[in-house]
Amino acid sequence: MKIPYNEELRPDTGLYNAKLGIWLFLASEVMLFGALFSAYIMLRSSNPYWFDIKTILDVPLATFNTVLLISSSVTMVMSWVSLKLKDLNKFKLYLGLTLLCSFGFLIVKYFEYSAKFAHGYLPSYSTSLACYFTMTGLHVIHVIGGIVVFLYLLGPGIKMWDSEPERYTNRIEVIGLYWHFVDLVWIFLFPSLYLL
Repeated sequence: MKIPYNEELRPDTGLYNAKLGIWLFLASEVMLFGALFSAYIMLRSSNPYWFDIKTILDVPLATFNTVLLISSSVTMVMSWVSLKLKDLNKFKLYLGLTLLCSFGFLIVKYFEYSAKFAHGYLPSYSTSLACYFTMTGLHVIHVIGGIVVFLYLLGPGIKMWDSEPERYTNRIEVIGLYWHFVDLVWIFLFPSLYLL
């Protein structure tokens, strides 16, 4: 029995199942990160002894990470467009570039965290550092989740292209929506933690 609306659009929402599912999931993610941002703002504005972490954060590294993530959003879109144009080789190239940017982001984060730990700046050092590590750490977990899906879709999952190209293209669109959300969260994290 074939599951309906895997490729064709649902008449009630105008979306196929996976796209409807990812939008519902992203709505819950907005609430999660919204709660974290709200808690951060409340803690920062109500604490007269707030430790200003801008003095220990590496703004040039964070700016480089921002460029990496924005670039990865562009390559993610290009990978999906390549599938729509039925060009599997360009798809692999662009999704590979997305992966490269993702790993680059994680490598920069590793060096950033290592430098803080080496100087004794742990989450227990201050409330501001606890907020920093909680928010950026959760974001890193989301980046890792995206990488796992990218690796699957470039590896064993690519077999679906031969049998169900439209459904495979839909999967790329869905992970693309997730990835754009991850990038958008960083666009808010970067100025909130590093600049303001």
